[in-house]
Amino acid sequence: MTTEKKQKFPLSLSAIRSNSSEFAKDKSPSFAARSLGKVVMPQTATQNAANKHVSALVESDRSNPLVSDAVRRAMVQRLEKQGVKDPIVLAAMMAVPRHAFVDSGLASQAYIDASLPIGHHQTISQPYIVARMMAVLRNGGVLNRVLEIGTGCGYQAAVLSQIAREVHSIERIQALHELAAHNLRMISHTASPTMSFANLSLYYGDGMMGLPDCAPFDGIILAAAGLKVPSELLQQMAIGGRLIAPVGAREQVLQLIERVGPSDWVHSTLEHCHFVPLRSGIV
Repeated sequence: MTTEKKQKFPLSLSAIRSNSSEFAKDKSPSFAARSLGKVVMPQTATQNAANKHVSALVESDRSNPLVSDAVRRAMVQRLEKQGVKDPIVLAAMMAVPRHAFVDSGLASQAYIDASLPIGHHQTISQPYIVARMMAVLRNGGVLNRVLEIGTGCGYQAAVLSQIAREVHSIERIQALHELAAHNLRMISHTASPTMSFANLSLYYGDGMMGLPDCAPFDGIILAAAGLKVPSELLQQMAIGGRLIAPVGAREQVLQLIERVGPSDWVHSTLEHCHFVPLRSGIV
């Protein structure tokens, strides 16, 4: 039997992980993560732009009512009205500054209920769908080990780190993997000094293969839609675990899969949704 999570946020930064520098040595989707010290950005210009972005957000926080705590609180109140009642999820949504994960030009739109572009034809999911998926995944219980497929800019991973004891997040686009690591580190040190992510590990690899070396997971969440959930991910679920994923092509639905035995899974359809497509391989 599991016990309630004792460690509460904020958490220390020491355990954020990244394996991007090791990828040149090992092309498997899963291998030992290391402490996130220095993240090698693809270009100096990219790093400078990211630093400038976070600095702009810090300055914006002081003067822009559109990214204030009051606006984030209004977002959380809207989520409650939309049916998200889990207090742990709502507290996590309140704690993590969504505007710090998007381009500074879009910061004023960060708390509307819409997805926003993050580059590379990818998006940051709308707040409702993030909160809804996490509430379904948690189901009022304790999440010990969670796998996220599709780190993106790092926002959902940051929220997950506040509701689960251990979070592993994998991204197939190297530039986004590096951006997420940079965002999380910079937000911890600059934009939100009280926010850190001690239980979060980031990986660069093919998310459709999952992370077998870290399995089993009692929660798996996909941030992209495939025609079906890869069998590799089903096998990495703990018995009693839950997986939530968008499924479909043009018409997509949120699907909940529960593993009830060594060879038994139960599928449930929740609601319509819209996500970017799930793809294999790395770029």
